[in-house]
Order: sequence, then structure tokens, then C-alpha cells
Amino acid sequence: MHYKILVVEDETDINALLADILRTEGYGVMQAFSGTEAKLLIEKELPDLILLDLMLPGLSGETFLRCIREDMHIETPVLILSAKSALKDKVELLKAGADDYITKPFEPEEVTVRVLAALRRSGKKSGSCNVLRYKQMKLDADSRVVTVSDRELILTAHEYDILYLLMQTPGKVYSREKIYELVWKGGYYGENNTVNVHVSNLRKKIKEAGADEEYIQTVYGIGFKLG
Repeated sequence: MHYKILVVEDETDINALLADILRTEGYGVMQAFSGTEAKLLIEKELPDLILLDLMLPGLSGETFLRCIREDMHIETPVLILSAKSALKDKVELLKAGADDYITKPFEPEEVTVRVLAALRRSGKKSGSCNVLRYKQMKLDADSRVVTVSDRELILTAHEYDILYLLMQTPGKVYSREKIYELVWKGGYYGENNTVNVHVSNLRKKIKEAGADEEYIQTVYGIGFKLG
């Protein structure tokens, strides 16, 4: 199935960037440049997910969100895009019916991971390629099954999410902060050893499955990558 995502963003360049990111992942894209235009679009065709900026001409993002949740009773997942990073802003929008919150500036990988997660939570599956491969490893995003040389890895939810993130862009270095933010959906604190422990467990399981080399590499002083 080909899923459609509505991008509601008044900045032309950002709107175009988001559309490119999503089309590259295999999604269909609808674009709106104001809250009023977005409302008209969803009255004609309901998307599978909405990426919503807050500072919009016409209807603001907050007003648009309340409108679709309270007046139109639309349950489509909504991911907020905003430069506001204060915890109280995020909490208020989540209470108002948003499903997730992406802070500007954002990385393309963050957008794709959060979109996929929101579609999964809503019971939808990704419209993009659902099988990722790297050397002897295969990850099926629909079943959340990972195998190395056809031997299945028994992973925790967070171990799987870390591996999925790394396999989307092999060679890209992710800091511990970024991994924690994307996988645990929260702020990272330097003394937290959670990411290191999960990566260590992943390495052990991959090796035990028969991998003949180290798949997850440490980039000292920065973080981790697949390579």
C-alpha cells in the first residue's frame, strides 16, 4: 500500500525538503502552505499522517490540530514540527492530540524514523522498502525480525530500534545523544550509560549469531555507526 503524508509548512524550502525526504522513502506527499489550505485538502482526501508546522498563516498549527481532533474527529497521526524546544510546549501539544514532536532544525533520518514509528503505532505499515540489508544481516521492518546469516537475533524493542536506525544509513555516525533522543524519545544526559549498554548487547548478539566481523563500530568521542 502506498501511504500519503500531508506536509503543512509555510516555508517553501523546508516544505520542499520534507517532501523530498518522504518521496525518497517511498511515500506519497500532499503539500500545504497554510493551515487553511491544509484543512481544505483533508476535507477532500484524508492522508495517513500529517507533518504540521506551528507558525502558519491563516489557521495556526495549534488551531488546526484542535480543529481536526475536536471538530472533525480525525484520528490521523500528527507530528509537530517546531523550533520551540521547551518541555511545556511539547507537553501541551501532546495533550492537544499530537502524536510526536520534531524540533527544528532536524535531520532527515529523524523525520523518517519518527514517521515510521507513528505509522506503526497507528497500525499502519511503512510505504517504503520494508527490508534492509547490510552484509550478512537482514532486517524486516514489517515483522521486526533481524537475521544474521539466516539466524534470527532475539532483540529487545530498543535494541531493534537502534539497529534499524543504523541500518537506514550505513556509514553515518550517530552520537549517543542523537540515538537516545530518537530511540527513547527523550533528552539525553551525559552520565546516562543506556546507549552504550544496548550497543554492547547488540554487538554480542550479532557475534553469537555468526557474524565474522564487527558490524557496529565506535567512533571515539562521537558515537556509533554501521560499518
